[in-house]
Amino acid sequence: MYQRPTTSRLRSVPVAVLAVALSSTLLAACGSKGADQAKPAASAATPGNDAAASFPRTIQHAMGSTGIKAQPKRVVVLDSGELDDVTLLGISPVGAVSPHLKTEGGFPTYLKSGLKDTKDVGPMAEPNLELIASLKPDLILSSKVRHEKVYDKLSAIAPTVLAQTTGFPWKDNLALYAKALGKEDAAKQALADYQARAAKLGAEITAKSGGSAPTASVVRFVAGPTRLYQKSSFSGTVLKDVGLARPASQDVDAAMMDVSPEQLDKAEADLVFVTTADDPTKTQQSQVQSTPVWQNLKAVKNNKVFNVPDETWMSGIGVQAADQMLNDIAKATGVEPPK
Repeated sequence: MYQRPTTSRLRSVPVAVLAVALSSTLLAACGSKGADQAKPAASAATPGNDAAASFPRTIQHAMGSTGIKAQPKRVVVLDSGELDDVTLLGISPVGAVSPHLKTEGGFPTYLKSGLKDTKDVGPMAEPNLELIASLKPDLILSSKVRHEKVYDKLSAIAPTVLAQTTGFPWKDNLALYAKALGKEDAAKQALADYQARAAKLGAEITAKSGGSAPTASVVRFVAGPTRLYQKSSFSGTVLKDVGLARPASQDVDAAMMDVSPEQLDKAEADLVFVTTADDPTKTQQSQVQSTPVWQNLKAVKNNKVFNVPDETWMSGIGVQAADQMLNDIAKATGVEPPK
């Protein structure tokens, strides 16, 4: 059951936040235990909405359990994966944060068409609680790794559901958020369609390659050491779904590894996908790509290095971003993008 937080939890929240937060809490709070057990009413059958969805319901998540009285309509999301997920399910959030490494600001380009009325409530590291409260959300979505420290304050504003972490468990996160939104069937179908497209693409690539899938490496330039992305990352899971092999340095159950310019031979693969997380001048990209180690990579010599968007390959963390990745992989391998 969703319960109003104690006074001690709320002392650090500005008065302006509390006024809205408490009224929002009363509106969003679940009924008594008996109400939870009462016969639920089915939600309307609309595109992307499950006819069988029923509320109130209690959602188990990384911070415990949260009661949601009615199917959410005004949703705030506090990370890019959640933004991909809710828009996939037909919801334009009332509030969201832009990717934390996007210095020019704004929401992801591949999602912008559905976010014209969405308020930026960032920065992600310190979301604007007063602004979030003013939007009167009936659900807030994020992850424990991002916002555990402000969970109590977020919960004072509206029912809040947090996944454990971001990145590689993106499919489980989609299922969790879909349950909170009452859109489980739509999420299952979207994920199944994506999996079918990935498998089809992998089969076509393998056939064109003579029965053996090429290896794929993912290099990310950030402000600091260059990174190679491994299997337990968002991009890693998508490459696995397609069936592309990974070089030894990335065929590891971890998210990423930092490498020096002298270690870039670890990126050796048939295909090298490159993303830049920030302003290129803040990274080592120019330095690294001018070294003999980089220039001697087979992929460089064979013109098989592909610059791809960081906002989909790294920050997207959802079905829509994964579909964009499939298109990039298809183009790199010279096959038709999956329908």
